[in-house]
Amino acid sequence: MTRRIIRWCGLATGPGLLALSGCAAGPDYRAPQPAALGVPPAWSVVSDPSARSDPAGNARWWDRFGDAELSRLELAGLAANLDIAQALSRLRQSRELLVQARSAAVPTVSASGGYTHTQSIVAPAGANASGDSLTLGVDAAYQVDLFGGRSRAIEAARADRDASRFGYGAVALTVQSGIAQGYLQVRLQQTNLANAQAAQTNQADNLQIAGWRRQAGLIGDLDVELARSQLAQTTAAIPQIDSSLNQAITGLGVLLGREPGALRAELAVLQPIPTGPASLALGIPVDVLRQRPDVRAAERTLGAATARIGVAQAALYPALSLGGTIGTGPGTFPNPFAVITGQAFASLAQTIFDGGRLRSVVRAQRAATEGAFASYKQTVLTALEDTENAVVALRSANLRQTQFDLAQQSATNSAVLARQQYRSGLIDYASLLITENLLISARNGVAQARHDRAAALVQLFAALGGGWTDQDAVSGQDN
Repeated sequence: MTRRIIRWCGLATGPGLLALSGCAAGPDYRAPQPAALGVPPAWSVVSDPSARSDPAGNARWWDRFGDAELSRLELAGLAANLDIAQALSRLRQSRELLVQARSAAVPTVSASGGYTHTQSIVAPAGANASGDSLTLGVDAAYQVDLFGGRSRAIEAARADRDASRFGYGAVALTVQSGIAQGYLQVRLQQTNLANAQAAQTNQADNLQIAGWRRQAGLIGDLDVELARSQLAQTTAAIPQIDSSLNQAITGLGVLLGREPGALRAELAVLQPIPTGPASLALGIPVDVLRQRPDVRAAERTLGAATARIGVAQAALYPALSLGGTIGTGPGTFPNPFAVITGQAFASLAQTIFDGGRLRSVVRAQRAATEGAFASYKQTVLTALEDTENAVVALRSANLRQTQFDLAQQSATNSAVLARQQYRSGLIDYASLLITENLLISARNGVAQARHDRAAALVQLFAALGGGWTDQDAVSGQDN
């Protein structure tokens, strides 16, 4: 029986053990082709299929916004974020699990020793009343990987390690995106607050002018009350904007692993909303699949699940174990090696009946693999969806920003003319109020459009897998 198994599996004799030359149970894993994952032959957002995205150029995509404070926060977040710390610990754990899986593929060697001292309590005259003996031994055990179960286990552990590495990249990318979005929100709320405060100052001036004109008998109480109402509404909006600013700052601080509010002093100085690059090469769908760490993590999870089918199938077949011992004694001083003994043994074990448990494990693992494939396909489609949505959002934000810039320019000119005419008594306060409200709305619209464009760029960088490369978290890693 044993000879037939060895001949069929192609075992070759090595120095002191049997080396498996090829007999792995279970299917050999091959990564699914894009067509099997639902990737369309032509991707609707790609206008130039020859233009490929640049993962290396996008590794520090936040620098392309030209904002030194944003770049500083991104680097601080990568070093201190607690989600990244947890992902890194999972990566280290997966590396150690791979070491443990590999260690099962080599023989186990142990050594033992013993010392005995004998002292006779009652002995005939002239007899030796005491003695010393020493025993030394080395034991070796090895389970031959007849059907590749152990090699499949190593394959699965390696895939799990890679999935953890890519999972680390996915977490890092999420944190990077979150920091950028939080920073943009801070700058937006600061801009809104500055706009509101400027409007408050202007409206206080309008109220004062209306009061003077009423005292001069040029207008009635209506203009004064309108001016007072406008000022009160703007003043009431300022605390709400400040509250939103505080929430953005505290949320950003948590992403950086700091206590809420720790960044308030650092971000106190008003800075413009960063604009980002004017254009970005989208590349082709396969670039997204190559660069997105969550997609690659899902693919490696599928590889690990496939390998575990082989682990489960190998348990159905016989298990061959080899072992041996070599030892001394018991010997006596001064020659403890006077007697040396050795043993070698081999055993073959086969499960005959287990109520269908082992075959159920195989079926369960096949079901798990089908689930991993479905998860991989869903991740791929989600990646394409994210990119499509980001491109559309960026295109929309560009159009809105252009129109709001025009609206702000016109509203500014109208407000200047209306203020001059109101001072000259050519229009009433209601007309001035309309033009100034249009100006406030246009300023806020410009700020929101610039924020939305920058946020869409962040969304697109994240969708393309920017901010993370294969070199991250690789130090000290086995192949």
